Amino acid sequence: MILKGKTVAVCVTGGIAVYKSCEIVSSLKKLGADVHVVMTQNATNFVSPLTFETLSGNKVILKNFDPDREWEVEHISLAKKCDIFLIAPCTANVVGKLSGGIADDFLTTTVMATTAPVVIAPAMNVNMYESAAYKANEQILRERGYIFIQPESGLLACGDVGKGRLAEPKDIVQKVIKVLFPKRDLEGKTVLVTLGSTREPIDPVRYVTNSSSGKMGAAIIKEALCRGARVIAVCGFVSVPLPPQAEVIKVSTTDEMYEAVSGVFGQADYMIMAAVSADYKVKNRSENKIKTAELKLEFVKNVDIAASIGKIKGEKRLVVFAAETENLLENAKAKLVAKNADMIVANDVTQEGAGFNVDTNVATIITKGSVTPLDKMDKSMLAGVILDKMQDVR
Repeated sequence: MILKGKTVAVCVTGGIAVYKSCEIVSSLKKLGADVHVVMTQNATNFVSPLTFETLSGNKVILKNFDPDREWEVEHISLAKKCDIFLIAPCTANVVGKLSGGIADDFLTTTVMATTAPVVIAPAMNVNMYESAAYKANEQILRERGYIFIQPESGLLACGDVGKGRLAEPKDIVQKVIKVLFPKRDLEGKTVLVTLGSTREPIDPVRYVTNSSSGKMGAAIIKEALCRGARVIAVCGFVSVPLPPQAEVIKVSTTDEMYEAVSGVFGQADYMIMAAVSADYKVKNRSENKIKTAELKLEFVKNVDIAASIGKIKGEKRLVVFAAETENLLENAKAKLVAKNADMIVANDVTQEGAGFNVDTNVATIITKGSVTPLDKMDKSMLAGVILDKMQDVR
């Protein structure tokens, strides 16, 4: 319950993306926050206030003067008691009002009155988003300290394609957490992260690989960057984009990943081996496409990247992963010793909500002196736990 004791105002403005705000409110509530929803009148055309009241457990605020409430200067009261204000989705209209100092409804009045951080997740048509008027208004608010979560690109509700789609709810929730709990504990440090899968060719058109998506590694990279680290990412094949701030080295095979890691290893303070590199490569690889009726392959063992680095790591910290299907603790503890790692993140990939190509994980963090089982959580949250634990290892 990371947000227990925190009060969050979720302000919802009119747009088709309002339905995503339901997930945001639900997620914040599950994390322990006391959530108060403020809606504009236009927002009620997309989702009813009753839905948000059910999800938040608090009455939705729609207007400045409500005869059914106990008397108080409501917008001032909420402005004072909230630790953070989130506007999601935020229309171009509301961004314009806030930049111009217009306070003509409960939302704009309350946001103007608060001294808490304000996070804005805009959502609108691509042409509105790219207009000079909107860009100028956003810049004004940024200069005043408002925090923006960039919208995503894709097919918009109006049928246009471009930037303007509301960011994913999980990313918005994660941003709220980071604003409430800012950390810059990795400034001046370099973190080396491997991620994704490697591919071992059979012939020019076929290969052997695994199911790693790179989502866990990408989450670690984002978290490390937020904490001020320089991040070097040795990246196999992934299904997720990587932050542009990371220094990315793309590789294909396990041998290529090993060479890349060996080349930058000396620059790192921390090394997190989140990639699932292929354990074996094809010995009888064909230079031409195989067209035989039967295919027989002979495999040889690939280099163990983590174990090789473990032998020469010195005072550097090494974190490895163990994806298991049975005997989780026994196998993970054995790997911790065999690879001379400082910490291992183990998970049973057969569990619901754990493993590859999902946004959550169920992990157990093991060091030479401790075993810490964790509940199922989003990989972005697990990344924070991993970085915390990594720095605590002695």
